[in-house]
Amino acid sequence: MTLQAQRLFAETVLTAAGWQRDVAITVDADGRIASLEPGQTAGGTRLGGPVVPPLTDLHSHAFQRALAGLTNRAGPGDDSFWTWREAMYRLVVRLTPADVTAIAARLQVELMKGGFGRLVEFHYLHHDRDGRRYADPAEMALALLAASEQSGLPLTLLPVFYAHGDFGGAAPTAGQQRFIHDRDSYLGLLDRLAAPCRQAGAKLGVALHSLRAVTADEMTAVLAASPPGAPIHIHVAEQQREVEACLAHTGRRPVEWLYDLAAVDDRWCLVHATHVLPHEVELMIRSGAVVGLCPTTEADLGDGLFPAEAFLKAGGQFGIGTDSHVATTVADELRLLEYGQRLAARRRNCLAAGPGGSVGRRLFDAALAGGARAAGVAPAGIAVGAPADLVVLDGASPYVATATDDDILDRWLFGGLGPVVADVMIGGRWRIRDGRHAAEAAIDRAFMAALRRLAG
Repeated sequence: MTLQAQRLFAETVLTAAGWQRDVAITVDADGRIASLEPGQTAGGTRLGGPVVPPLTDLHSHAFQRALAGLTNRAGPGDDSFWTWREAMYRLVVRLTPADVTAIAARLQVELMKGGFGRLVEFHYLHHDRDGRRYADPAEMALALLAASEQSGLPLTLLPVFYAHGDFGGAAPTAGQQRFIHDRDSYLGLLDRLAAPCRQAGAKLGVALHSLRAVTADEMTAVLAASPPGAPIHIHVAEQQREVEACLAHTGRRPVEWLYDLAAVDDRWCLVHATHVLPHEVELMIRSGAVVGLCPTTEADLGDGLFPAEAFLKAGGQFGIGTDSHVATTVADELRLLEYGQRLAARRRNCLAAGPGGSVGRRLFDAALAGGARAAGVAPAGIAVGAPADLVVLDGASPYVATATDDDILDRWLFGGLGPVVADVMIGGRWRIRDGRHAAEAAIDRAFMAALRRLAG
């Protein structure tokens, strides 16, 4: 459907220049912001509450949303990431491309309702259920692009290079057969996806699953052949066992080893980086890499706490992801990021910039900038020339209606308000209106059918 120019009016808008009052927003026929005029009296469609930019969800395994809530029965020993992984593998072996489209489309609608406006999909579920290649090697990736077309949530698609089961080039386990590529087949997948991503308006990047899943030679070869300027993501130092295995194999900790192997720069996103020492934190900051934090998943899996307070104080950049999707909102992730630091430090307001500073504003601004960089897109925010990406909070909520400026963000993120995202515009198109998606009924039916089949 062809876009038409629109004129909107909002009493309060968080623009790239800060909070502004009584703003007329003109959106052009290309879905970009043509003008922002504060101090107006009215004019155009009146928006029902404060307007803020959406954040990027910088780390997603969409299919794992089907597991939400189903991994909380205790095993015979201590449960950990590694026991959770076995439950995930039991789901993996059953998924079809149609299931992945249905699960991902529903997830993407949930994420928009949670305040996200772009999703970075760390995609490693490549092959058929017995590990054989599909006739089209991009079958599963195309299923994700199809979900994005249904939902309207833009994607940065990161096909994942995953070659081994552990350090030293160990053979993959049976549960990993659907993930595995060699260097040539992986680079062929990137080539195959270039045109579909362009047609879908998706950004194409590169991901290395982890240091345990690729050898040094494979990493070097894949990076050398990667598209110029593409974002590069990797899981690193998520669990203590990974750190110990890396030390045993290489004599180096994971972040140290990564920086030995690769010229890490501001194209990189280091996902989790939970178990790092101060000198590793300094490496990450100096390189300009974004750290991808997924607080609800990291808590669910018992991973540990990233040293966010020291990292931010030293100028580090981060964004947030929902990873396994045990939560799907901006508020859940940023609130738990701050609360985890409070529990460790036994202090409040750990991540504020200084006396009088709003925790919510500092975290929101940092995650906005870091998420855009990790997604490989232009700096985010509401500004003239930028895509018309807008989140309208519910002005009928007493908590939202009586707050001003940064208190709006603190209410949303820390007030336990429940759903307060009323409307979401992406690229000049309304995707969520009054808390609903236009295709929500059909998306929900397909999702329900997929869950019923997987439970059967």
